[in-house]
Formats: sequence, C-alpha cells, structure tokens
Amino acid sequence: MAASRSGRFKVISAVVLVGLFVTIFLYAAVPSKRVLSYIQPSSDKTDKKKPDKPKPHPIYKPTPTPAPPIVDNFPLAVDAREPTDLPPIPSWNAPPTQHVREYTPLLIGFTRNWLLLQQTVVSYLTAGWPPEDVYVIENTGTMNANRNGNLTLQNPFYLDYRRLTEVFGVKVISTPTLLTFAQLQNFFLHTAIENNWDYYFWGHMDVVALSREDWDDVPDEGGYKSLYMRCVEDMRKTVEDGYLIDKQNHKGTWAIRFYAYDRLALVNRYAFEKVGGWDVMIPFYGTDCDMHERLTMNGLIQKPGHVGLVYDIADTLGDLLRLYRRRPAKEGETEPAHLLPEDERGSHEWEKLRDRLNSMSVSKNNGDRNTWQASQEGGQGEPYYRDPAGFEKAIEMWMKFGQDVMAEKWGHHGCNLRGVGLSAGDEWRVKHDW
Repeated sequence: MAASRSGRFKVISAVVLVGLFVTIFLYAAVPSKRVLSYIQPSSDKTDKKKPDKPKPHPIYKPTPTPAPPIVDNFPLAVDAREPTDLPPIPSWNAPPTQHVREYTPLLIGFTRNWLLLQQTVVSYLTAGWPPEDVYVIENTGTMNANRNGNLTLQNPFYLDYRRLTEVFGVKVISTPTLLTFAQLQNFFLHTAIENNWDYYFWGHMDVVALSREDWDDVPDEGGYKSLYMRCVEDMRKTVEDGYLIDKQNHKGTWAIRFYAYDRLALVNRYAFEKVGGWDVMIPFYGTDCDMHERLTMNGLIQKPGHVGLVYDIADTLGDLLRLYRRRPAKEGETEPAHLLPEDERGSHEWEKLRDRLNSMSVSKNNGDRNTWQASQEGGQGEPYYRDPAGFEKAIEMWMKFGQDVMAEKWGHHGCNLRGVGLSAGDEWRVKHDW
C-alpha cells in the first residue's frame, strides 16, 4: 500500500516538473503574442480600439454686446489733490463758517456706479451740506480694495476713496461685507447708536440735490436759505416737543421726516429702535413698506417736508462742474470754465439746470428706473470680482423672494396693510387673503 502511494507521488511529481519545463521553454522560445494566442484565442472585438467618449462641457449663453466704457463725469476732479483745486461752493449756498449747534450727519449708501455717487455727493456739497457731515457708506463687499486703489473705473463696485476723503472732504465707512438694502438700513441705525446720534439724515445715491434758488422766504424769516439750512431749520422744528401731531391732534413721537419721499429723509433713531429696526428677511423691495407700516402701527409719526429739490435720476450730467454754478463764458473769454466768476443766484442757467434734472428724473421713472445699476461691465481679474450680469440677475431674484416673504409675513400682497385691517402683532399670524 505504501509502495503504491509512493509510486503515484513520483508520477505526479514527474508530470508537474515536465509541465513547468514545457512552460518555461515556450515562454523563452516562442514570441509572446503566440503564447497568448495559445492561452486566450484572439478576437476581432478585443483587437479594435474603442473610440474615446466626448468629454462633457457646458453650453454657454450668448455673449452679450459689451457696454461702452464709462468716462469720469467730473474731469476737473480727476487731477485734483485737495479741496482748493475745485471751485468754491456757490456763495449763497456755502455752509455756515461756524457749524450749526446741531450735528447733521447725512448717510449715503453705495454699492454700484461711481458716476452717480459722485454726482450725488457733489450736489449735496454745492447745496450747502458741510463735507465733514457727509458719510458715504461703502457697501460694495470688496473689503479694502477701494481704499487701497485696487479697483478701476469700469468696475461697477469702484469708488474713488482718495477723491471722496481728500478732495471732497467727506467721510467713508465700509460695511464688513455686502449688505442688502434692509441690512444697510440697520447698519445706518447701528452707526447712529455707536456715534450717539439722536437722529440722522439718509439719502439715496442716485439723486441730485438742488437748492431752490428761486425761493425766497419773507424778510423777517431771513430771506434765502440753502437746501442744507432748510434741512437744519426743519430738523429743529421736528424735534421740538409737540411739533408733529397725529390725526387726533395729539402730540406724538416722530419717526421720519420725508423730503421727496425717502430720497432724503430725517430719521429718529429711537423710533426705529422701538420697532426693532428693519426686517432683514425682506431684503429689498417691500422692506420700506413693511418698516413704514410698522412705525405707523406703533403710533410713530411720519410726515413729509419740503426743503428744496431732490431729483431721482438714472443718468449723469456731462460735467459736474455745472453744479458749482460758474457763469457762462462771455464772447472772447478764454479762461477755463472753473476759473470764471460765479453766476447769479436763480439765473437762467440755474433754470436750465433745474429743467434738465427734471427731464432726467421723468425719464428714469418712465421706464429707465434701474438701468444705472448694470451700466458697468468691467473689473475682470480685480479683487472680489463678480460677473455684473450675474450679480444683477441674483439681485432681481432676491427682490422677488423678498416680496414673497412680505406677503407671507402679513398674509397680504401689497403695501396697504392697515387698509385691510392689519395691525402690530399680526405678523406671521394671518392666513392668506388671496
């Protein structure tokens, strides 16, 4: 039995050794392709190379026609280094030599379109507002890029920090990041609280403020006053106890004084604090309606006032030197326009300026309302670059979202909240009325 097993083992071992020998011999002596053919029969399918699949790629939208480059609307200020490089403020609008006893901060928010901001700032300065009381709130979301001069004129978020502070003499405060309209309004409120201001003025960045040069008070009230001095006088009356009264002739706490709606407005900080500030869940359109309705629901008074002309416009004058009210050159005069003497108050040139601004305002409100917000398309490669068309589209989507939030909050579409019986405390508790 043992001998039989030993014999079988020897046979198996011999077969294995012979197999290994044959395999080694074939690998060494026969071409490798033939060896493979013995192991795996060839096939037409395996010999053919499969075509590469096309790589996926996005389908792009048509490239829009580029907008023409913008040109600075205040050529004289381009090379200016200090306030004296510009013409003086018209003498009839010059701010008081000694500042009025009240502090009169004017906050102007800015996100896009330097030309319109510059026009707004210059208009307030030439209407008598002291430059040290003007605050540009830079809400571009570009951090310190403008302060460091890293953005260029074609960039929608460009702002000439040096010109504002060193030539115009105004202040610039930058928000920590890009804010919505409602958040920006709360930033105004925060700024007032931090500076211990009881009240402050705020205005839009797409306006032109113009003193009524054809408007004289009766002699015993001091005669002509600039837009700024009229704001000061109206502010003094507004903050007097009992000046603003409600419909029942009761004294009430004032909240806002509107001059041309909120294109220029005087705000009572404490009234805004009482209602909890602006609702940031309604980021853009509708948030002013929500705020103003809540103020009235809480017994806080809002009334209009008139201090001058504040035009809502989407375009710019060709040269902001026009706001400094130099007289037109006479025949034969060759002096540069900025060195000419000042014009007369209420002259024909002022009437032409007034009419031109009025025409621009009508044009904006007849269909060109927000075209200014997307008029610049440059800035590629600069810090914090955003695609201008994409930014505009996102804002539009956010506006629609905010209107939906407003309707959900009050159960009603539109601004007439009190008119449908809503009152303070009804927020988020009312079923839809549509």
